[in-house]
Amino acid sequence: MTTFTSLPAFNAQVPAKGMVHIDLGDRAYDIHIGANAFANPSLWQGLPSGQTAMIVSNETVAPLYLQQLTNAIAPHYTRVLSVVLPDGEAYKDWQHLQLIFDALLAHQADRKTVLFALGGGVVGDMTGFASACYMRGVPFVQVPTTLLSQVDSSVGGKTGVNHPLGKNMIGAFYQPERVICDLSVLSTLPARELSAGLAEVIKYGPIADMAFFDWLEANMASLRAGDVDVLAVAVQRSCEIKAWVVAQDEREAGLRAILNFGHTFGHAIEAGMGYGNWLHGEAVGCGMVMAAHLSQRLGFVDAAYVERLTALIAAAGLPTRGPLLHNAQSNTSDGIYLGHMRVDKKAEGGQVRFVLVHAGGRATMASADDALVREVLAATCQA
Repeated sequence: MTTFTSLPAFNAQVPAKGMVHIDLGDRAYDIHIGANAFANPSLWQGLPSGQTAMIVSNETVAPLYLQQLTNAIAPHYTRVLSVVLPDGEAYKDWQHLQLIFDALLAHQADRKTVLFALGGGVVGDMTGFASACYMRGVPFVQVPTTLLSQVDSSVGGKTGVNHPLGKNMIGAFYQPERVICDLSVLSTLPARELSAGLAEVIKYGPIADMAFFDWLEANMASLRAGDVDVLAVAVQRSCEIKAWVVAQDEREAGLRAILNFGHTFGHAIEAGMGYGNWLHGEAVGCGMVMAAHLSQRLGFVDAAYVERLTALIAAAGLPTRGPLLHNAQSNTSDGIYLGHMRVDKKAEGGQVRFVLVHAGGRATMASADDALVREVLAATCQA
């Protein structure tokens, strides 16, 4: 079971501008958190410089922020190029990854080229993976534009693409040079996307910090309303917890797996529904409810805990009941769930392993019999 005795205590004082350091030796970097980052020249100084920078974005974000980022980094590069991808989880695949390589090669980008990931988790994961692969490694910078990517996917160096049989199954660990979280851009997020990001914020309470969980309960309405000061606290604390975990276990040999609370069930929902039908955060939110039910059945938490977590996830605007899954083979819904779970990265020898929670803000990895998982699915999926 995890212990967080050296994790800095939660401080709800609203930071005007925050910074979190992720300590990985020669791969260490800073996460900068604040409003109007594009207009702050100091945040773009001290990065690797060279002849070429390439911004990778998507069709939704590029019209809003591509020019702002171009203006911010242009003083440091001879040329600033861009490639704009289709928007959505459905395009996080090998085929669309090639568009980044195509652009790099077409412009004769060298190994000193710096990539900038301007977008949400899909753009960040694909840009990071392209950076890890191109000429066996070029530097990149994360500029996340969704709440989900600011509190989770942009931090920690996990990069990759999806495969039809499993989410994020093809990728690499590759750390960015810097993460720049501009809270101002969250004002353009649709409500559904903001709620999806809140799922990844909520998970940090059950696995690490119930004082933060209490704060989320008290401030959920303000978070959903887009209050920048309140969002600053949520982003800061989420990044502090993730940075602490990643510094202990960069390549997910053990402790880091707890960051996947809700993800084993959630990834099965995404794969079973078809990528993009449920947002990642929606699937994770529902997956946390399922994982909490499994935790209760194994005696780790009581029913009141499950009800409290479910209520917070619902208050964030997230689904709390999973879909019934179908496929052409007419398999049962719970059979489809279990089939997807067995190709989850945490599975070992076909045995599904789950991140489960204990009262007080602690998590553990455990296996569960198929019969018990089926009970959970029967209790938490839509009739």
